[in-house]
Parts: sequence; structure tokens; C-alpha cells
Amino acid sequence: MYFIDTHSHLYDGQFLEDSDAAVQRAVDAGVRKMVLPDIDKASRDSMFALAGRHPGTLFPCLGLHPTSVGPCWREEIEEIEGRISSGTEICAVGEIGIDCYWSKEFLKEQEEAFEAQIRLACRLGLPVIVHSRDATEPVFKVLDRCRHLSPAGVFHAFSGSIETFRNLGKYGDWYVGIGGVITYKKASIAETVKEIPLERIVLETDSPYLTPAPHRGTRNESAYVPLIAEKTALQKGITVEEVAETTSANAERLFRI
Repeated sequence: MYFIDTHSHLYDGQFLEDSDAAVQRAVDAGVRKMVLPDIDKASRDSMFALAGRHPGTLFPCLGLHPTSVGPCWREEIEEIEGRISSGTEICAVGEIGIDCYWSKEFLKEQEEAFEAQIRLACRLGLPVIVHSRDATEPVFKVLDRCRHLSPAGVFHAFSGSIETFRNLGKYGDWYVGIGGVITYKKASIAETVKEIPLERIVLETDSPYLTPAPHRGTRNESAYVPLIAEKTALQKGITVEEVAETTSANAERLFRI
């Protein structure tokens, strides 16, 4: 039995002193592979440096996070395309999407950047990692424009309703990322996950954020994936082994890792 963390920012500044040790703790906890979503050029070199020290365990991505989108977003995308053209290997385009929680100042630019990166991923035959926060309507608007491309990917930190999940199937080949929030009291996703087919679920931590119980309030890390798997198994009335086997197979299939 092993796990895969499909969303971990182990290169974040909060891991400055112990990123390699955090990777080892995850491996010791049975987390065999970890996907590293990109944010923007400020932390990109740190991400690739960490991944380079752990080949076969850490898998980096490239993408412009929606909260990093501004007037010069096209320059960021050009840098991403340049890295890919120069041979940089990635397993997905992400983390991309739309975030209306922090600010709507550049909503138009967020939509444009999101669509541009979906189209880039489809040209490359890569999946996308989607960040959607308070943005269901604009996200689906962009997906509708891209549905003919048959995009594939994961909705990271999924917290939508079962109706939202079912709607995803109209727009491509989509999985949902289940993370630490499932362990929180009164979290709606804990009930929704009962109805989401296990074959459409991947596990994630979003470390250093969204730490699962009983560690909530401390820094999250990939070693906590088993806690998320245990809660998922409990909610679905199945074994942890079944959750581990199926979600890991889902992740390997989606990201080709």
C-alpha cells in the first residue's frame, strides 16, 4: 500500500530549513510520489531544485497561479513556454484557474490566463491542476470555451456540491483532489465525498496549508496524506487499502508518473 500526494508546495518558504527532511518523512509514511504545482517565477527555481534532489519522488509542474495574475501575465506564460521548449520536464500545467476570494481586480486577466494555459496543456497532451475559489461560474465559462479540446486534469481542493462534480463531466476528463478539509468538523466535502466515485478521486495535502486534523493549526506536509485517506475511507465505508490503491492508480494515470 502506498499513497500519492497530488498537490504539495514542499518548496514553499515554510520548508526553507527542512524541505528534504519533509520529503523523507512523507516517504517514511508511505507517500511514494508527490506532485509539486507551480505558483509563479518567484518560487519556480526553488521548486525545480528540490525536485532535482528527489528524482522519481517529486514531480514538478509549470503554471501561473490565479492570484499571481496581473497586467503582465502574458510574460509569465512566455517564460513557462520557454522552459518547456528548452526541455524542462513537467507532469502537468498548474496550478492555474480563477480566484475571486482574494481579489476580482484582474478577473478578466485571470480568465484569459486560465484559458491560455488550458490550451497550452492540451497542445502538449498534459493534464491541468485547477484552482477554483469562489469562482465556479467564471471557471465553467472558460471550460465551456475549451470543451472541444477535451481537457483533462484535477480540481484541486474540491469543495463543491455533488451537482458541481457531476457537471464537470461535460467539460473533459476530470478528477477531484480531496485534502485535509475532509477532516474538519462540519466540512461539506465530508458528506459529498460519499457520492463521488473513488475512481474520480486523488488525494492531496496542499502543504503547507489546509492541515488535516488532528494537526490543524500547524504546518501541513505530505506525510499527512494517510490521515486524509483514513477519513475518506471512513466516509465511504471502505478500507484505507482500497482508497490508497485506487487513488494512487488514478494519480499515476492522470499525471503519467
